[in-house]
Amino acid sequence: MAELLKSIWHAFTALDVDHRGKVSKSQLKVLSHNLCTVMKIPHDPVALEEHFKDDDRGPLSNQGYMPYLNRFILDKVREDFDVLEFNKMCWTLCYKKNVCTKHLLITDDDAFKVWAIFNFLSEDKYPLLIIIEEIEYFLRKLLETMGSEWSEDKFADYKLQLNTKNCLTAWELIELVGMGYFSKGMNQQTLSLGINEVFQELILDVLKQGYMMKRGHKRKNWTERWFVLRPNSLSYYVCEDLWRRKETSFWTKTSLPDKDGKKCLFIIKCINKSFEISASDKKKKQEWIQAIQTCIQLLRLGLLSPHREARLRRRELRKRQHAEEEDLVEMMKQLTAANEQKQRQLEAMRKKMEEAAAKEAFEENRRKKTQSDLQDRYRLDLEREKMVRQQMEQQVAQKSSELEQYLQRVRELEDMYHRLEEALEDERQTRQDEEAMRKLQSRLLEEESTKRLELEQIHLQQQRALSQTEVEKQELVAERLAKERELHTATLQLERLEEERKGALEQYEEVSRKLERAANKTKTWKDKVAKHEGLVRLIQPGHKGPQTITNWGPASFTDTELEMRKKAWQERKNQGAQAQ
Repeated sequence: MAELLKSIWHAFTALDVDHRGKVSKSQLKVLSHNLCTVMKIPHDPVALEEHFKDDDRGPLSNQGYMPYLNRFILDKVREDFDVLEFNKMCWTLCYKKNVCTKHLLITDDDAFKVWAIFNFLSEDKYPLLIIIEEIEYFLRKLLETMGSEWSEDKFADYKLQLNTKNCLTAWELIELVGMGYFSKGMNQQTLSLGINEVFQELILDVLKQGYMMKRGHKRKNWTERWFVLRPNSLSYYVCEDLWRRKETSFWTKTSLPDKDGKKCLFIIKCINKSFEISASDKKKKQEWIQAIQTCIQLLRLGLLSPHREARLRRRELRKRQHAEEEDLVEMMKQLTAANEQKQRQLEAMRKKMEEAAAKEAFEENRRKKTQSDLQDRYRLDLEREKMVRQQMEQQVAQKSSELEQYLQRVRELEDMYHRLEEALEDERQTRQDEEAMRKLQSRLLEEESTKRLELEQIHLQQQRALSQTEVEKQELVAERLAKERELHTATLQLERLEEERKGALEQYEEVSRKLERAANKTKTWKDKVAKHEGLVRLIQPGHKGPQTITNWGPASFTDTELEMRKKAWQERKNQGAQAQ
């Protein structure tokens, strides 16, 4: 049906002399009458007027004529009409206005066959065009039938000449073939034979044709006949001009041994009779048997002709390729957008790194200053310890060895101090993160308390409003509803703040885990320091409770450790007194 519409579209377009896309009703009547005559359909001369009786706007477009065409003509089509005669009628209406074969290497009949091939290979879109892939398919098949080689370079040059068009109309395709651009060196007869063979193969569904000997049914004599194989039948004629078709058969095939002086025999079995055939040689016999076997398989599978199936596969392949190209373009757009997003993220990360570097430099200066203060304080502590040692030298003479050990431990701790700088830096950074999370949590808690206060105030206002007299009740209903909406909004905000607080708590837990990991790095050093009895103690995350303060700052021991050390010192002192 689609191919019939293509031929009718050419005829309709030819009647559109002014190229306005519309044709008068009188011309359409003539066209409809010719279509009905060729397609063997009873013609109703007033059907067109009746169909368009409510439309008096004059000429009709192709879209306006199509419903009438489907209802009164195409829906009544029978399979027994001559499609070739139908195409020739449409060709007669359109070719004289679009093409002149005098300056071409092909005749009008060859041009008609190219036009029919165009309708077969063109896309099912209007205006009708044949894309470059189908042009290549047609030209390859044409050159193959003429025994010429296909030139990829020449076709590539032709594609460049088309630029971005990549498609042709029927008349441009006829001119391309008639000018002999791809068939240089071929005479007109060879080109005409090639076009005819491609036409028979694609349009008339002729899969194979040629002369073979057939044995008669009555006289049993052998006569030469011209056989034509199509997907659903095998016909034979008196000669190759297709004159006097003798019979059409639906078959099965079987090979026969040579007999009666005839070689290369095979039999074609039909429902009510059989045909004995003799090919000219074994190659021809095998070719015919193979072709008939292919047709039998197509009939069993209920498929169309091979070329129609191939055309459908090519179209499906182009659709898939087009869809893949669109997906690829969409993917490229997404990748481009993602790349731009990554660039923006990298730029933001670069700025953050610069800010972090500046902050790190500031922290480094502050750390150096703090380290210098600690060293000065440490030197002062050492001087005070020396003074105390000199004053108490006579009283703690027995402790001299312990003092020397203590000084050795102090030197070891000085060495440890430098090695702990990296661990302390990690701990300091973790503390800063913890402090930021605490501030965020505090802010969320403050906002939450503020919202709670607002809710309580609104609740109190509602209670006071409900306690008023019945006279004011009508006026307060609207106000109460408004406050309830505010209460609902505030409740939603409170829930949002609660979710933010939970997120902050999760971040706080993450920072706490980082702090724990940083503290583990210093665990080894804390264990070493804990084994000795010195006044110097590692800086570490301490207990959150109040710390003991000495004259020189926070104490190195907790209250419990200090009590234990006092007891140990008292015991040693008592033992020394008893020994004396």
